[in-house]
Amino acid sequence: MRRISWLTRCFLLCLEVLACLQVPTAAAMGAREAAPSVGPDQAYEAVDDFVREQLAEMGLPGAAVVVVKDGVPVHSAAFGRADDSGRPMTADTPVLLASATKSLTTVAVLQQVEAGRLRLDEPVQTYLPWFTLRDSRASQITVRHLLHQASGMAARDTAFEGSFAQGPEALEEGVRALAGSPLAGAPGEAFGYANANFNILGLLVQTVSGQPFGDYIRQEVFEPLGMTNSHPTRAAARADGAAAGHSRWFGSFWQQTEVPAPTTGMPSATMYASANDLGQELIMLLDEGQYRDRRLLEPGSVRTMLEPGVQVDGSKMYAMGWFTRPLVESVPPAESAGGAGGDLPLLAEHQGEWGNSHTYLAMVPSSGLGLALVINANDTSAPSRLKAIDTNILRILHSQEPVPAVVHEDWLQQYSWAVALALLLAELLSLWLALRVLLSGPHANAGRKRLLVVGLAALALDAFALWLCFIYAPARFDTNSAVIIRQFPDVGVMLVPVLGLALLWSLPRTVLLLLKSRSGRTMPTSSMRADSESQHSL
Repeated sequence: MRRISWLTRCFLLCLEVLACLQVPTAAAMGAREAAPSVGPDQAYEAVDDFVREQLAEMGLPGAAVVVVKDGVPVHSAAFGRADDSGRPMTADTPVLLASATKSLTTVAVLQQVEAGRLRLDEPVQTYLPWFTLRDSRASQITVRHLLHQASGMAARDTAFEGSFAQGPEALEEGVRALAGSPLAGAPGEAFGYANANFNILGLLVQTVSGQPFGDYIRQEVFEPLGMTNSHPTRAAARADGAAAGHSRWFGSFWQQTEVPAPTTGMPSATMYASANDLGQELIMLLDEGQYRDRRLLEPGSVRTMLEPGVQVDGSKMYAMGWFTRPLVESVPPAESAGGAGGDLPLLAEHQGEWGNSHTYLAMVPSSGLGLALVINANDTSAPSRLKAIDTNILRILHSQEPVPAVVHEDWLQQYSWAVALALLLAELLSLWLALRVLLSGPHANAGRKRLLVVGLAALALDAFALWLCFIYAPARFDTNSAVIIRQFPDVGVMLVPVLGLALLWSLPRTVLLLLKSRSGRTMPTSSMRADSESQHSL
């Protein structure tokens, strides 16, 4: 009996040891399975910690983030300052939305479709008979093409971004100004992002509703959603304490900077809203058009809005005012890189990039999750750094670790300020050399050669500066010089004197150098004649 009892105890002891050895494995498996369901409070705390870290590391002035889930706001936080006075940023502080504006315009358009005043497949010219482009195919552009960014217009049709217009008439004037713009492709053929598409949509809403677009948005979208800190114009937003925008200068420091936000671009880029207000828009869309006791859109309209319509690249599509793609942030990077996108939930998102503002909206319709982020700053030389904040917040909300930002911008965009500085220094050196030559005494043959070298080198520099500013850079970034100067303020402050010297000083300088050269031509002859007379007298 004693021996049996001893064997039994040994057997039980072995079982306990085996059980202990298996606990870590089971725990690890359980942890992997539970990863996507980390407690909400922990996830929101992690989001706040991450945003604070990014503000500290990048020096960003301020930010606000809102998370909604299953029809209610579940988290709201703000960080940093709204302006240089030190006024705190809040989740109710209005911020320039940039392209996140487009989702609001889409709501307005689909409301008019539901009212029967607009039809998606009707040509724009049905509602705006005067609408035209420098291409006969403009008559084929439909409302649907505009919503899907597939009209064939190019991103370079952005002259309004350099405008300071603030009047209600600016929207129609901007659309009429497109008459000289060519098409980059056939309507409906392919995706081609252009703010002009949504400016036209805003004018359509204004035309068929019979009221200014800003008034319509305020009455039919902002008010029903309780978006009390959202505004269609800069003046209204500033009266409500809008955050001041900041730009990153010379790739090193943030400066509160005034950047144009014209009413011409109200439907595409220049409305204002707070993070909390954007959360209310997301709640409405995630609830298929219903917000509390108000229905802004029918469920079918919301489904139409979020239905992927035109391929952007790979699995990324453009719906109506929203980009769509698989939610790769819900799995580890190694899994998403392995092509598992087809098994992932659909994400609808839109980023907003302006010269001094960054915004982000995201929805996961299948889970009822929505995210709104506003930052009162932007780094135009490398906006991918701020875009990484957007996607990393999504990762944290899905229990994944943030990944380092990858800068995708090419060298010209990243170091455009350095190129502008080099041009400015070269132009100033050219100016100094020209003045030195012009103010010096008469020249002999060797001096005339120096005049020629200085003149030709200066003309070559001017030609290069004008080519870079008016041809290469606008073509490279699908925009124009005025937009570059005003949306890239650190670049603009140097390009203005560069272009001033290249355009205004080049002709007078060349004429003066030629006159100087001619006046010096008689010197050697006169000198030789004087020497000859001196020798003859001897």
